[in-house]
Amino acid sequence: MTGTSRQIVCLANSRKLSGRCVAGRIIQINEKPGAWLRPISNREHGEVAEEERRYPDGSDPRVLDLISVPLLEPAPDGYQRENWLINPAWHWLKSGEYPRSGLAALCGRPMPLWLNGHSTRTGLNDQVPLDLAAALDHSLRLVRVESLTLRVFAPGEAYRNAKRRVQARFEHAGDRYALWVTDPIIERRYLAHDDRDYPLGRHYLTISLGEPYNDHCYKLVAALIEPG
Repeated sequence: MTGTSRQIVCLANSRKLSGRCVAGRIIQINEKPGAWLRPISNREHGEVAEEERRYPDGSDPRVLDLISVPLLEPAPDGYQRENWLINPAWHWLKSGEYPRSGLAALCGRPMPLWLNGHSTRTGLNDQVPLDLAAALDHSLRLVRVESLTLRVFAPGEAYRNAKRRVQARFEHAGDRYALWVTDPIIERRYLAHDDRDYPLGRHYLTISLGEPYNDHCYKLVAALIEPG
């Protein structure tokens, strides 16, 4: 196999089926951050397995790692224009860490998260109908929110489903959101606590517009990053 590589600052390593969804922005030393990039596998849903993403020492990429990712070719899929097919024959390599003080430079102008006005039963502005999503040209955002609250609860409890989840509640660009968290580190940390709200204050959030499901796609909080 032949291909290329890109250095990204990792801004998400979130759970996705039996693997992970990794994403970041292309960045070079002493240069401005470039486009978003989501490395994907050739599986049906593109999730990246542990053996495909780990470093030579066996460790897993973490948010803010600077990673050289071996790639084969662009693989855009609808509104997920950032997708690139990985080269599974090579290790990912960590070259350093991106400073938290530089996170503001990775955020775009404050704007609504794609299209609002469509919500699930327990969410808020958390879904986009597929016929509307077809007009979108990106699926990843990094935003700074001034007042983040995490809610731990079982959304299906009234229907005898006791599965607990973590939801992020915040305001951005004048709109309120309640989105599911898929950051595995945050999930493990807060699912170990009682069901209630946890006010966290200012945070950076990586928001991903996930794959289609039941005629909609869903906005997910793929990473929570504490400011520097």
